[in-house]
Amino acid sequence: MNSALLKNATIITASQTIKADILARDGIIEQIGRHLDAADAQSFDLTGRYLLPGGIDVHTHLDMPLGDIRSCDDFTTGTVAAACGGTTTIIDYAAHAHGETMAQGLDAWHQRAEGKAVIDYGFHLTLSEFTDRTLRDMERIVEAGVTSFKVFTAYPGRMMIDDAAIFRVLQQAKEIGALVCVHCENGQVIDALIHDALAAGQTAPKYHPLTRPAIAEREAAHRVISLAEMADAPVYIVHVSSGAAIEQIAQARLRGVPVYAETCPQYLFLSAELYDGIEFEGAKYVMSPPLREKLDQDALWQAVRNRMIDVIGTDHCPFHFQSQKTLGRDDFTKIPNGGPGIETRLNLMFTGGVSEQRISLNHFVDIVSTQPAKLFGLYPQKGEIAPGSDADFVVINPEHETFISAITQHSIVDYSLYEGMRVKGTPEKVFARGELIVENGRFLGKPGAGRFLKRQRSSHYAR
Repeated sequence: MNSALLKNATIITASQTIKADILARDGIIEQIGRHLDAADAQSFDLTGRYLLPGGIDVHTHLDMPLGDIRSCDDFTTGTVAAACGGTTTIIDYAAHAHGETMAQGLDAWHQRAEGKAVIDYGFHLTLSEFTDRTLRDMERIVEAGVTSFKVFTAYPGRMMIDDAAIFRVLQQAKEIGALVCVHCENGQVIDALIHDALAAGQTAPKYHPLTRPAIAEREAAHRVISLAEMADAPVYIVHVSSGAAIEQIAQARLRGVPVYAETCPQYLFLSAELYDGIEFEGAKYVMSPPLREKLDQDALWQAVRNRMIDVIGTDHCPFHFQSQKTLGRDDFTKIPNGGPGIETRLNLMFTGGVSEQRISLNHFVDIVSTQPAKLFGLYPQKGEIAPGSDADFVVINPEHETFISAITQHSIVDYSLYEGMRVKGTPEKVFARGELIVENGRFLGKPGAGRFLKRQRSSHYAR
């Protein structure tokens, strides 16, 4: 197996910054110290570089079916893009169709990923309905190493389950040590607003955010938190997009409710004015929840700073602009929801967070790697630099600047949400289990090298 010796690194973890060498053997960190030597190891001099634990993106949608189309990155192109962006582990959302067992849905996602993923991966399991077998199925899924589930308060008739079902899922999750992730929007009211918009002939992309207002997210977040409080169970709110939802999370934490929150770079860097782009350009930004106002960006950054936001995910769900987003040219409700972001998470957060002095380097590592690992049962195997942990590393030159562009990205989607944006923190080298898989933007790994990760219970249950 491989051996790597990383010399003269400035090692950044969530809790400390040290200058040291790292020796990794057989994919595991064997030793950390000064003046290490190993004749059989490939040596890398990292003088002047930051060495971080590999990024962990716990919110992706690769090769995801949506009606007659699929998200355009599969588990090869998507994980290559992730790796080139400094992410060495993903947790993708598997789902089961109505009438299928959860195990059938999980098997389908295993087939999508096995032999294709270039980095390690796990799954959440999305509950698309609530039946008399749901609670039993949840136990079996946890035994299979999938220790988190997702429910929706949006998309009636497709994904949404009612409040009583969410309450039962939360109760069961507590019993079996799982974490429930929730998409919070009031789907029934949104459907009513969409109906009114279409009846008035309002079909352009700009009506997408107008029919999914922040108050619909706030209401659902309040309701879900209340259900979790009644169930005495933890809950994880995905892709928080508004200051209104953050208020609900902050108030709940003051009451001692174990509510965890995730946001995504698009809500920190982009705003709703993009829906007013010329011609059909606004369709690129159609996602749910939608982009919000600039005041919401300020509220979210404040929530990142004060740790009301625990995790930065991406909700990477890419659809080609030219051939897939255009399906909704005459009706914004037919624009496939989702956008790309798996490759740009770290450099955006390094730029907007560290370089802009909103957060420290250690906090940066915490929200892009360590907290995701802890909350989703991967720590300390992942998200840490310590003897015995996986040798997953990202090497950053803090002074190097570059531009984001669809031309240079590794995702196959035909546009970038951040075209032309100047960033720092782009990975110079990426190691997965001790193997150098990315160097200066060039992917060196191979499809199928990624392993499925059977996850443990969330760290919440160890508290």
